[in-house]
Amino acid sequence: MKNILHHLKKSWKSIFVIILLLVFQAFLDLSLPDYTSRIINVGVQQGGIENPNFEVVRESTLNALSLFTTEDIKNYYDKIDPSNLTDREYQEYEKKYPKFKEETLYIKKDLSKKEEETLSDILAKPIMFYTMFTSETEEMKKMTEQIKQNLPPQMQSMDLMTAIASMNSSSRSQLLTSIQNQMKDMPDSLVEQTAIAYVKQEYQAIGMNTDQMQIQYILIAGAKMLGIALLIMLSAISVGFLGSRVAARLSRDLRNSVFSKVTSFSKTEFKNFGVASLITRTTNDIQQIQMLILFTLRIIFYAPIIGIGGVIKVLNTNVSMAWIIALAVGVILTIMLGVFFFVMPRFKRLQKLIDRLNLVTREIITGIPVIRAFSNQKYEEKRFDKANVDLKKTTLFVDRIMGCLMPTLMFIMNGICILIVWNGAKGIDQGIMQVGDLLAFIQYTMQIVMAFLMVTMFSIMLPRASVSIGRISEILNTVPVIRDPEKPKEFSKRTKGLIEFKNVSFCYPDSDEEVLTDITFTAKPGETTAFIGSTGSGKSTLINLIPRLFDATKGEILVDGINVKDVDTKELHKKIGFVPQKGVLFSGTIASNIKYGKKDLSDEEMKKAASIAMATEFIESKKMKYNTKISQGGTNVSGGQKQRLSIARAVALKPEILIFDDSFSALDFKTDAALRKALRENTEGTTTLIVAQRISTIMNADQIIVLDEGKVVGKGRHEDLLQTCEIYKEIAESQLGKEEL
Repeated sequence: MKNILHHLKKSWKSIFVIILLLVFQAFLDLSLPDYTSRIINVGVQQGGIENPNFEVVRESTLNALSLFTTEDIKNYYDKIDPSNLTDREYQEYEKKYPKFKEETLYIKKDLSKKEEETLSDILAKPIMFYTMFTSETEEMKKMTEQIKQNLPPQMQSMDLMTAIASMNSSSRSQLLTSIQNQMKDMPDSLVEQTAIAYVKQEYQAIGMNTDQMQIQYILIAGAKMLGIALLIMLSAISVGFLGSRVAARLSRDLRNSVFSKVTSFSKTEFKNFGVASLITRTTNDIQQIQMLILFTLRIIFYAPIIGIGGVIKVLNTNVSMAWIIALAVGVILTIMLGVFFFVMPRFKRLQKLIDRLNLVTREIITGIPVIRAFSNQKYEEKRFDKANVDLKKTTLFVDRIMGCLMPTLMFIMNGICILIVWNGAKGIDQGIMQVGDLLAFIQYTMQIVMAFLMVTMFSIMLPRASVSIGRISEILNTVPVIRDPEKPKEFSKRTKGLIEFKNVSFCYPDSDEEVLTDITFTAKPGETTAFIGSTGSGKSTLINLIPRLFDATKGEILVDGINVKDVDTKELHKKIGFVPQKGVLFSGTIASNIKYGKKDLSDEEMKKAASIAMATEFIESKKMKYNTKISQGGTNVSGGQKQRLSIARAVALKPEILIFDDSFSALDFKTDAALRKALRENTEGTTTLIVAQRISTIMNADQIIVLDEGKVVGKGRHEDLLQTCEIYKEIAESQLGKEEL
């Protein structure tokens, strides 16, 4: 995980911007349900009137309402005096308030928010009382008669409003207190709605266009919602863009780190990990990490913000239904835990099965010629089918569970909606809740549940990604067996190409038996040292120790008098031209392959290297010559041509040391002899090491070392070894006639 965080530090600015955008987006998302509630409650039900504060009101109405409160309502209003109006103001008032010439009107002053709230509290109940006492319904008439019975006898015959007006302030206050006690259980929302309905009637009495007010309110609120939705869209696009960049940059950096690490691996590390696994880790595993980071940046940072904000909004909307959210979260958590325990073990197994499929696929594709030669197609098909079916079964199991998960969660969410509507309908019927509040509560609940779902989906995604993180970290944290010293030494400039083996032994890390034992020899510049022996005698292993493809377990290997373990491997490799046992070509052209080790190689030098390697003839026969395309792995050239191009690539470097690991095996005797002659003539002063199986290839070498079971059993020239080394003599006699010997 430290490796991931280390790479994410490079993108901290983008991550900071993403978090700010997500907070902004969450704020906007949480404001939308409130606008929905306003459109329904205020725009539709209340005709666009937000509170019981009259914008303009008749004097008679203010006088009537003043009977039901001790506050002086007129302090919040200014009287409209037509004589003090300009012509423009007069026309404007006449248009807005058609009855202002017939009635004395008061217009509300410019109030602060706090004063607006105070005025709403002052007006709500007086309007409620006035509405009740002037209502013509049978219920209100009965209540009016009950109130009159408690009045003095001389007032019982009066109209109730006239009676109240004739009371002194003390009697009126007692009467209002008595009425308030009878109505104390009435919800505040019902009082407010009744007051607002009366405000609308007042506006109509003044001649105002209340329909236009309603339409205007709905259009403005709708326009605000569209603006908020546009900002949410822009924020989401920005977060997606930045999140994708951060995740892709992390993926790129991880691949670079993994690739750089892998290129420093020795054969030991390659053997431990396996090529197929390294490919899976570099592609599939890093992709899993990329998806996790993208999901985290876009969803996980957002979910807690929207979840906490939604809870706060819900508690402010209707606390009585908060238990529904708790129930929904509990049910979802139970389902997620069940899925977690069932699916997680399969997720962990999935990556290993992908490794296995890649391994089998790679083996079959690279081994097709052998498979066909032995008519083993059916067997390999079964082997591939088993790896494929194992992966299919696990993937299907996971996908089926995940496929059923979303419909189940949607069923739960729809059930929650039904439960909210069921309970909310009772609240609406009782007058303690409005329709808009119910819809807002549903939206807030869905936001909370979705936030929780996002987190739970992340908890399902995390284990698979954590496996991938562990597999990548395993590569990055691996300390290569072969590594450069902290303070590397520099090669001597006096000697170039001198190689010395001093009592060198080697055994593979997973083996107890030595492959090479007590090897001692010296290869001098300008001379050819050859190695021969039976299969498995350690020839290739021995020369692989020089460029440090392996490190000797015992003894020392010196190049120009310096132990190869004490120098920088790059400096060591600059001295060496290495031709492996199996010729390796890269996709590109013949020219790019010869120039692979030296990009600034001139065309003349390239052609000379090809000439030394006896490759000129077949190159010139090609239509595109040196620009001839080479397919991946060099599959469009023969084995001999591949070897010659590999030799040309090494010779082009003009190295101090040339190593040929059985690199002439695919050449015919004539080409082999011509190539060795060209090498002698053009590599004067170069230390040449040749591993060979054919005596004819090495019989003219300055020094021949014979290996048997990892030990040196003979050392000298061809003629000497025929006399002193029985093993060499047996090999020579098996390949050459007596005259050739």
